Amino acid sequence: MPKRLIVLCLYLFTAATGWAQGPALPSAARTVVAAAKAQIGVTTSYDPSYVRLAYPGGDVPPETGVCADVVIRAFRKAGVDLQKDIHEDMTRKFKAYPQRWGLRRPDTNIDHRRVPNLMTFFKRAGKELPITAQAADYLPGDVVAWDLGGGLTHIGIVSEQRSSGGRHQMVHNIGRGAQLEDVLFSWKVIGHYRYFR
Repeated sequence: MPKRLIVLCLYLFTAATGWAQGPALPSAARTVVAAAKAQIGVTTSYDPSYVRLAYPGGDVPPETGVCADVVIRAFRKAGVDLQKDIHEDMTRKFKAYPQRWGLRRPDTNIDHRRVPNLMTFFKRAGKELPITAQAADYLPGDVVAWDLGGGLTHIGIVSEQRSSGGRHQMVHNIGRGAQLEDVLFSWKVIGHYRYFR
């Protein structure tokens, strides 16, 4: 195949899929993004109810969940079980995690589904990045946490698709099921994490 034709094919693939020019992304980050986007149209509701889950690998029904479940499901497709990893870390260092729910020991049913616990785990795992106001600093596969105000937190995954303004869109569930939206800076960013480097 002529070199010019190969270059043209690569350009058309990049344009069609929305993958940004820039540093090469680890395959696991691409897997996470694809798995997050695959939840759109499947996870169509939001339900924060406490549910008894299998362990490890437990999940609520795929049509529902909370914002954290978007992250948990996507990471599992890349071979990372946050339910298991967070439980094991909390078992080792329970007091390092937020103590706002009145628990005396880890709970495999709910701990990983709480945004502050996810944030703590990512930080303890050395995956935290600086929070900036530069959209270019947030790459596909990154996890972003927000403060919605009133003590509410939220979390989502940076996708490869860009908005008309040039920012990467986010996959998240803030009440209407999994959505792909331009909300990176819609709320105060309080966490930025890159698990796959």
